[in-house]
Amino acid sequence: MPAQNQPARPANPVLPGFHPDPSICRVGDDYYLACSSFEYFPGVPLFHSRDLVHWRQIGNALDRPEQLRLPASMPSSGGIYAPTLRHHDGRFWLIVTNCSEGGGNLIVTATDPAGPWSDPIPAPGVPGIDPDLAWDEDGTCWCTVAGVAQVRLDPSTGQTHGTPHKLWSGAPGAKAPEAPHLYRIGDYWYLLIAEGGTERGHGVSIARGRTPAGPFEPCPANPILTHRGTDHPVQNTGHADLVQGPDGSWWMVFLGVRPRGGTPGWHVLGRETFLAPVTWEDGWPVVGEVTLDLSAFPWPLSPAPAEERRDDFELSELGPTWISVRDRPAELCTTKERPGWLTLRARGGSLDEPDVVFTGRRQQHLTCRARTLVDPEQGRGGLAVRLDERHHYAIEASGTDVRVIARVGSLRTVVAEHSVPAGPLVLALTITDPPPPHGPCTGPDTFSLGIEQPDGIFTALATLDGRYLSTEVAGGFTGRVIGMYAAEGTVHFDWFDYEPLAP
Repeated sequence: MPAQNQPARPANPVLPGFHPDPSICRVGDDYYLACSSFEYFPGVPLFHSRDLVHWRQIGNALDRPEQLRLPASMPSSGGIYAPTLRHHDGRFWLIVTNCSEGGGNLIVTATDPAGPWSDPIPAPGVPGIDPDLAWDEDGTCWCTVAGVAQVRLDPSTGQTHGTPHKLWSGAPGAKAPEAPHLYRIGDYWYLLIAEGGTERGHGVSIARGRTPAGPFEPCPANPILTHRGTDHPVQNTGHADLVQGPDGSWWMVFLGVRPRGGTPGWHVLGRETFLAPVTWEDGWPVVGEVTLDLSAFPWPLSPAPAEERRDDFELSELGPTWISVRDRPAELCTTKERPGWLTLRARGGSLDEPDVVFTGRRQQHLTCRARTLVDPEQGRGGLAVRLDERHHYAIEASGTDVRVIARVGSLRTVVAEHSVPAGPLVLALTITDPPPPHGPCTGPDTFSLGIEQPDGIFTALATLDGRYLSTEVAGGFTGRVIGMYAAEGTVHFDWFDYEPLAP
């Protein structure tokens, strides 16, 4: 039986794949969560859940060109950083940083988190990144940012009042105090932050005070969450947010990674969203064990409908899981030109270019298979796994041949070429565990890229090491995205199929 037809066990991460910097809020029985999106359009994916374990994407907060401009001059891993999502006075509020030229901190609002969201309200007086919103009892809104500094803010206008003032910088000597979130819980205001950088030293610390402006005393048990120096399969744990469960218990969502292979360990899916229980002792939160198996959960789970792994491009618009690099002009990416097909029209010459016409979905499983039926008669394009402009693998078709291309840093190589008859053909890639023997230099996974014959037989043209499409090699803040692109002319795609082979 294919893997996608088997019932999924509730498991961490609750949002696998490139879903970093989670921010969560509860409204009645419903939970909503937002993540960073960096150089991809649309920006800030939004999810809904009833049980904190099963999540369904309901939209993207920044899904119109007038909301999100990401210029080609902006490097990969720039763009949209660390949103905070809150519900106040009958509305959803989302504040986020656009780290590109002319960007800055901005606020959007909605009555329905599925959208539409408002045009952005600039907040030029809010400094830095990772902005948070919190309202006190008299309705004053406090915006706290990485650093960790705070300023009063009118979120309806973006106007700040007074000058930002420092609150707390976390543990002495710890780098990168960031991702602040401020909460009123019981008699105290709690200030939750990430520190130590978003690599292996990442952690979560907390302080408390009697007023939202402090002064704050640090928790004596800080950091309250970190896996630094451990052999836990989830590493880089940090950038957290707190929420109450349906039974009144407390929980934490946070980002982490799953390194694989030998030394130093390579994570390839990006920073993912995990869930852990929280208890309270002496007025301080205590984070419980981070377990991969969530089947023994304290309340009944509400699985979402199974995600469709295949898209036949029969709708007039792409679904919310599809993302593109920096923008998605309708004249270059459409399902309306050739009914039942996705049409991509080339702009940049290849995946090496920042303005490449590419549309893909996040890789969410450690092993998986992706396939697409492409008609390259009027151009050249294909199927790719992208980390950034300098790190990607692709199998590319023209009218008479296919070739496998590997870009690793400054090196770009045509690894294999193969003649094919004219007409549509199926391109495929499979990501699997590396073959034995395994040792200190073993990579995280192995790619096979090739073509699928009409009888369904896969012919691999090249096998490549997955470590070169990892954050430890490429750097940055994102994860792998698998999708289709056009490098020349016009390329049509009849369908795209993504099949997980294992969690």
